[in-house]
Amino acid sequence: MSNIINPIYLNEQKILELKQQYEAGVPCKHIVLPNFLDEQFATSLYENFPKMDLLNVKRKSINENKNEDYHFERFHPDFLKIKNALANPDFIKIVETITGLKDLVTTNDALGAGVHQGANGSYVDIHIDSNFNPMENLWRRLNLLIYLNKEWKPEYGGDLELWDQKMTKCVTKVPCDFNRAVIFLTDETSPHGYGKITVPEGETRKSFYTYYSTVTDKNFKYVDSHFIARPDDNLGKKIATSVKEPLKLAIKRILKKMGITSLDFQDKNKKKF
Repeated sequence: MSNIINPIYLNEQKILELKQQYEAGVPCKHIVLPNFLDEQFATSLYENFPKMDLLNVKRKSINENKNEDYHFERFHPDFLKIKNALANPDFIKIVETITGLKDLVTTNDALGAGVHQGANGSYVDIHIDSNFNPMENLWRRLNLLIYLNKEWKPEYGGDLELWDQKMTKCVTKVPCDFNRAVIFLTDETSPHGYGKITVPEGETRKSFYTYYSTVTDKNFKYVDSHFIARPDDNLGKKIATSVKEPLKLAIKRILKKMGITSLDFQDKNKKKF
């Protein structure tokens, strides 16, 4: 872990500073960590990032356009190294100190760690993440994203947008440039996404993710993932989103009663490599 993560983020004084920043984060609790990884290691991740057509999960709808995957056996070995470093008990203790959450764990499924990638025109509309891992019966608490976009220009777009809970405005934007990480709380206070990117041929928006979870307790209240229209979306998109999302949640509830989770369905219908 120590030769992968920038040692500044392992320093006790820095950890206490990050704890204060996390608590003061708006509109949701979050911290931004520039130069998060050892630069040489981050460059290896960038240079060996899996190609778009290698990623099994293709998400394309009125509300998103990106690819993702979590099958590390098909990626360069350095991706398993960063996955393991972020799951290392010593690093998890640091995350627990910063966030105040206890007994955090990661998993080996799609809600554990993986990669996201989007080509020209990629976007993910503002949404709330599901806070439950049905395969492991865990409460999803935190997102950790690492951006791996070298020579990324502001005009490309793709900033992570953190919106207020009432969806009146984007409060915080986090550039998705190279070796910048962000950790934020996963609950109703964190509507987030990114706008449509405009990039040259061959360029893509790349990120690595890890999600941290805890066991459910009496405070757990289930929230399913759902998209939320921006105030400036056109009327047609607002109507489509308002119709599609409740329908999607209703179908999920039916499948759940049948004992089928979305992850079950996703795994059974993936193209195998």
